[in-house]
Amino acid sequence: MIDRVKIHVAAGDGGNGVVSFRREKFIPKGGPDGGDGGNGGSVIVEATNFMSTLNDFKYKKHFRAQSGEKGMGSNMTGKSGDDLIIKVPVGTVLKIEGKTIADLNEDGKKVIVARGGKGGRGNSHFATPTRQAPTIAENGELGEEHEIEFELKLLADVSLVGLPNVGKSSLISVMTNAHPKIADYPFTTLDPVLGKVEIGHGVSYVIADIPGLIEGAHEGRGLGDEFLKHAERTRVIAHVLDSSSEDVLNDYKKIREEMVLYSHDFEKKAEIIILNKCDLVDEQRISKILKLFPNRKVFVVSALARTGIENLKNALYYEIQKAPFVEFKVDESINISTNEEPSISIEKTENSFFVKGKTIDQLLRKYQLNQPDGMEIFMKKLDELGLEKQLVKLGIKEGDTVVINDMEFEYHK
Repeated sequence: MIDRVKIHVAAGDGGNGVVSFRREKFIPKGGPDGGDGGNGGSVIVEATNFMSTLNDFKYKKHFRAQSGEKGMGSNMTGKSGDDLIIKVPVGTVLKIEGKTIADLNEDGKKVIVARGGKGGRGNSHFATPTRQAPTIAENGELGEEHEIEFELKLLADVSLVGLPNVGKSSLISVMTNAHPKIADYPFTTLDPVLGKVEIGHGVSYVIADIPGLIEGAHEGRGLGDEFLKHAERTRVIAHVLDSSSEDVLNDYKKIREEMVLYSHDFEKKAEIIILNKCDLVDEQRISKILKLFPNRKVFVVSALARTGIENLKNALYYEIQKAPFVEFKVDESINISTNEEPSISIEKTENSFFVKGKTIDQLLRKYQLNQPDGMEIFMKKLDELGLEKQLVKLGIKEGDTVVINDMEFEYHK
């Protein structure tokens, strides 16, 4: 089961606005009628109950939404690009650079992870009383791009945890509709198993068998660190112990310590103890074990003989009702749509000044400099950003060269 993947998402670019003029018979000099470009499509991630793993992302890692189309004459706006919806299983947590940006814990819950670029404006927007035939149009904005990590944390109300071969798979098979592989060797269960517990009158809850927990699990020994994350989501932890073990108390301490070392949140969760395989020991042995867990809720069962199962089902349901719902905290400091402050950097050589920065790149892309009025508005925007003041502060002199991208300008006051 694949439960952690990293993908690259790219929203669609906005379509370019166009320079166009009205052309009609007997109206030789019609006004500007260049239409706007369409907006680029966004990338949306949506949770669905119809998926249970992230296996669909094993080979497909790159996702791009549709770009907007360019504008047309007669003030016709280009078609906007379609949004791209990526489906993931309910319980998937989304991360950027290790920080959680969304917890998709409900069917249909969705989040925009990359916004499409806005379409550029056509020349009809730039007409003024003094510029009645503007040759200005904007290019569409680039769509956002991100590396997104998906991490699936199964939605279950109860997690069965314990050492290998304590009978977790047998328990889930008699308590639910699940059919896990059952054998007498360690690590029979290689993936988490979910099952639905029915307790009558349409009342049910979901239980998960978390495999691979041994000493050192939090550091990656066995299969533990791969699957402990699934137990994080659950509301109740059920420790399954083998009644016939030589040291039942130590078995419990090992698993609980590994869980706490993985995440201190496990200390806050409701927990019960299930003493399984009671058919293999006598009542005196059971009595001694119960004394090892004073003030703890211990349930004595046998998955093989199916004793104590109904009582356990009801007790777990009762614990679930008292336990709080688990939702992962979203890091609000992460803003997927980053609106950064204008940035301009100037590198000075002997008689030349090289102007760079994200803001410069955005302006170069935005305006169509091959159009006569396009260069004029580009220079006006640079002036509004205070470029000349910065150049003067750096000591620019008459006749010095200013380099912007592949364009060179001679400075004059």
